[in-house]
Amino acid sequence: MMSKIHTRRGGFTLIELMIVVAIIGILAAIAIPNFLKFQLKAKTSEGKTNLAAIRTAEESVFAEYGAYVSADTSPAGPPVNNKAPFVDTGAAGMNFDGLGWTPEGDVYFIYGVAANSAGVAFTASADADIDGDAVLQTWGYRKAVSGAVVASKDQGNGACAFTGIADEEVGPCQPSYGRSVF
Repeated sequence: MMSKIHTRRGGFTLIELMIVVAIIGILAAIAIPNFLKFQLKAKTSEGKTNLAAIRTAEESVFAEYGAYVSADTSPAGPPVNNKAPFVDTGAAGMNFDGLGWTPEGDVYFIYGVAANSAGVAFTASADADIDGDAVLQTWGYRKAVSGAVVASKDQGNGACAFTGIADEEVGPCQPSYGRSVF
């Protein structure tokens, strides 16, 4: 009678382990860039959502007082890719407190509102460097009336050209820097 010299014990061979590690590496190479892309898109939604809230606050002020109001850019300083506490930097009458709007928690974007001298039109803008590439992402909103032109209060991009943005629509200020590279 012959007995087996080599019996296999439970466990994995080195080849099997290397194949599993290679599969996990391939899956990670696909999943991580997609995760980062969706994370940047989620951060971008803050600016658009807050601009819509600023619009609502402006409409409330207009309904009560008959004029839109301006608010100096807040928080102070250049936009960075980290969240910062929202500190209203405007003087009395030129701040978000007078508008009745404050974002919840820390923010990625810097916000500004400019109303024309007659108080019948306004623009709002949000600027951030979400992806940390030193190229600002700028979103804008414009409430215009015929003949009333209002310059925006952007941080470093110049006036918002509102290229491709219809009146009363939140969108990228210019197609070239309205969206981060995803």
